[in-house]
Amino acid sequence: MARSIKWSPRAKKRYQQVLDYLQENWGDRVVQKFIERTDKVLYTIAAYPYAYEASSEKIIRKAVIGKQNSVIYRIDNTSIYLLTFWDNRQDPKKLKY
Repeated sequence: MARSIKWSPRAKKRYQQVLDYLQENWGDRVVQKFIERTDKVLYTIAAYPYAYEASSEKIIRKAVIGKQNSVIYRIDNTSIYLLTFWDNRQDPKKLKY
């Protein structure tokens, strides 16, 4: 059974920032591709939450959406909580959930 996905305020904000950046710099086609890739990754997370890379805290995981972006999420018994979207070019030591 797939778990429900819940978005944190930070995840919503960061996702919108990525979409805005892509729209401004690359246009509709790239935005649509990113949305489709994100939807596919979120579907996989809901169905198979342990499929992606675990952090040092086993309940926190990172799913790569594309070369430059990942989604960080937390797993509990019934839900998946999207914590943030992350630019993979940043220093991973700066990542805070």
